[in-house]
Amino acid sequence: MLILELAIILVAAKIAGSISVRLGQPSVLGKLLIGIVLGPSVLGLIEETETLAEFSQIGVILLMFIAGLETDIDEFKKTGKASTLVGLGGIAVPLLLGYATGLMLGLTGIQSMFLGLLLSATSVSISVQALKEMNQLQSREGATILGAAVIDDVVVIIALAFLMSFAGGDVNLTMVILKKVLFFAGALLVGWKIVPIFLTRFSSLKVTETVISSALIVCFVFAYLAEYTGVAAIIGAYIAGVAISLTNFKHEVFEKVETISYSVFVPVFFTSIGVSAEFGGISEHLGLIVILSIVAILTKLIGASVGAKMAGFNWNSSLGIGSAMVSRGEVALIIAAIGIEANLLTQDMFAVLVVVILVTTIVTPPMMKWFFKKQQDPNGNKVKQAI
Repeated sequence: MLILELAIILVAAKIAGSISVRLGQPSVLGKLLIGIVLGPSVLGLIEETETLAEFSQIGVILLMFIAGLETDIDEFKKTGKASTLVGLGGIAVPLLLGYATGLMLGLTGIQSMFLGLLLSATSVSISVQALKEMNQLQSREGATILGAAVIDDVVVIIALAFLMSFAGGDVNLTMVILKKVLFFAGALLVGWKIVPIFLTRFSSLKVTETVISSALIVCFVFAYLAEYTGVAAIIGAYIAGVAISLTNFKHEVFEKVETISYSVFVPVFFTSIGVSAEFGGISEHLGLIVILSIVAILTKLIGASVGAKMAGFNWNSSLGIGSAMVSRGEVALIIAAIGIEANLLTQDMFAVLVVVILVTTIVTPPMMKWFFKKQQDPNGNKVKQAI
């Protein structure tokens, strides 16, 4: 059954992506929408299974690994201030307005704060693909978005740990923060000193494809350790990609990982997001879904865009950066799952938020296309900024 499902997904994702491009949208939008069509909500050809979820997880990890490989480290260093302003702005506005919205909906103070934190989350895995298709991944805007995503992930997870302690959860704040500090310190040190040596030694083994195997080992180990310490796996994969981008193996690894990723795993990831959508009983909460979707989209767009503007970007670039931060993706889904376990969300609210997260994911690519297209001249060249 899995083999047939993979065949269906690959055929549908490639065709839908092509149609999306012909309509002037990023191909990722078509892949997300075709997942909904293939899933239980429409045709029922693909079911959400644990095996499919694992394939999807590998897909998003490889996608962020590729983003790390393509990162211009010099440009990345220059965007530290901008990334910080975008990341913090993209947290502050959703947190405050999400909290206010929760109170207006009759939630308790703790529940409202949890809602605000959930809406503050960001997953740029979808945005990375849209940036690649628009040739913006290695731009100053792209570096800012990726840096802001790292900051966003760390701040939101630490804030969530504080909230869970107040809510009576069994959370050791010191240990939570210590784990994250150790991960980032260890990842930077290992990436700088050990990864180049490991790649050189491992690639000398007398077997086939040792370079790509060693790179994937680094990617998966970093992703696992990131998730183990409470940092998203995609952040660990991204750091692994950056570490390898500084070695002489960068181009060989990039070419082969891209082939592996986009032939199977990445299409499965994009499509599975739509497959996981559950629209049963959606009509009963349609009004709430619309309200929370508007709050989720506008708060992240405004907060991150203002942060980018404060960093010196023009308004078109700022709105492009803000739109790239809108997608909540798997990071928000993980937080929502924590909320349901801690009784901070009801089953109905959980179902509503899953749909809201899906909405933010679907609207992100066309929003990015719109704002980034406005900063290009008629020939498609990026308009130089006066910063």
